[in-house]
Amino acid sequence: MNDAHNRALLARLAPHREGWGPRPPEVTREPVGAGEESVWDYPRPPVLRPAPGRVIVRHRGVTIADTTDALEMCETAGAPVPYIPPADVAMDHVRRAAGTSLCEWKGEAVYFDVIAGGASARRAAFAYPHPLDDLDQGYSRIAGWIAFHPALVDEAWIDGLRATPQPGGLYAGWVTTRIKGPIKGAPGSGHW
Repeated sequence: MNDAHNRALLARLAPHREGWGPRPPEVTREPVGAGEESVWDYPRPPVLRPAPGRVIVRHRGVTIADTTDALEMCETAGAPVPYIPPADVAMDHVRRAAGTSLCEWKGEAVYFDVIAGGASARRAAFAYPHPLDDLDQGYSRIAGWIAFHPALVDEAWIDGLRATPQPGGLYAGWVTTRIKGPIKGAPGSGHW
């Protein structure tokens, strides 16, 4: 992606970035025990870090992804989103879909349908082909890596824990028992 495109994209995203201050809303945090973490301790802009263990995605009985090399994006109030290297994704089951979306931190995302067992899970996966990396957060490390929306595939596992979707259906966070909230996405949490 060229510099002019990135500058234009950053100018478009600036108001969205400025709207997220370091001030968390008044929420009652869930207690955190050993081996657990609070989504309220994740920073904004988000941090990219190694996933805590093996990541597996299955759909219609087919293993679509299996890796121990995933990186997860962690942002204030949201469940982590694992990004999987394409080498660890069964790309013959992932087909480019129409449409894009914008993230104020990572830039423009593209979507993929997951095809397995004679069925298609529409826009169940996404990637950032040219993630923004102007904040020195290392987002360029996930260029082309695939993330899966746990609400749209049959199974999502991380570190032996089954993931459920982040509330609300918009975000692709993977909620497990190691994550404590409240987690954004439910009605009334849009300003988080």
